Amino acid sequence: MESSFINASLPDVADRMLFAVPKKGRLYDQCLNLLNHIGIEFHRKARHDIALVSNMPIALVFLPAADIATYVAKGNIDLGITGLDIICESQTADDVAELTRLGFGKCKLQVQTPAINSSVTSAQDLVGQRIVTSFVNLTKQRFAELEGVSIDRMKTQVRFVSGSVEAACGLGLADGIVDLVESGDTMRAAGLHAIDTILNTESVLITNRHQRFPKLVETIKQRVEGVLMARRYVLCQYNIKRESLDKACAVASGRQAPTVTSLEAEGWVAVSVMIEKKELADKMDQLKEIGAVDILVLQIANART
Repeated sequence: MESSFINASLPDVADRMLFAVPKKGRLYDQCLNLLNHIGIEFHRKARHDIALVSNMPIALVFLPAADIATYVAKGNIDLGITGLDIICESQTADDVAELTRLGFGKCKLQVQTPAINSSVTSAQDLVGQRIVTSFVNLTKQRFAELEGVSIDRMKTQVRFVSGSVEAACGLGLADGIVDLVESGDTMRAAGLHAIDTILNTESVLITNRHQRFPKLVETIKQRVEGVLMARRYVLCQYNIKRESLDKACAVASGRQAPTVTSLEAEGWVAVSVMIEKKELADKMDQLKEIGAVDILVLQIANART
């Protein structure tokens, strides 16, 4: 079914892939940064929620993050960025395909209670009590599981609020809450602590299962994966005696294999290898110990897997 709003107001999008990104909130800036790094050029006019990409047949649609999974699953949106928590909460996991996880927007959906209530140490202790959340479906699933009954027979009372969930216990609305926790600062400031984790979530790139532009979707997927790989790895170059090459390759084997080039100096080789940033310092120390010299580290601006 065609979207009359989009087609009527912007007929230019008829032959364009629709790509939904969060219009504001915690994911917005990181999504814009990612779009820039994958070469998507656009100008978004003030108060406009659709922007035409100038260098690709794509229209960006700016939507609330909480709605993106539903639009991808049930509407005309071809591609979208949203949180894994949103996909699970909107119960659209069977109707969308997850292309890749993006590594940002990481947080936990947790059950929380007042820290001063020492009698509540696990989610099981809240069974049959009042829970406030903006993630009603996931919360009901969790507490029905704890009760060992179906959702329609559970005793735990789950109430929806759209914001300021952390205030619900202090204002007498709830005995516990379920909310997203990133750093934990908001939770602690409200006098709460976590007693159970329902879901570990992060941003994901998704598509619907009836793609209109499969080649373009694959292009975007490859570009995103290339940016993610560039953020994860650096290129390490060093010189080493050929007799120590096997030891060096055992220390840093790269994604596939190191690139080895013979040097003019007899018995020496130059090696280029990709190393994960989180392992870099240790790997450099180990390479130095087995005789590597002239060790250089180069940042990777972009890549293709």
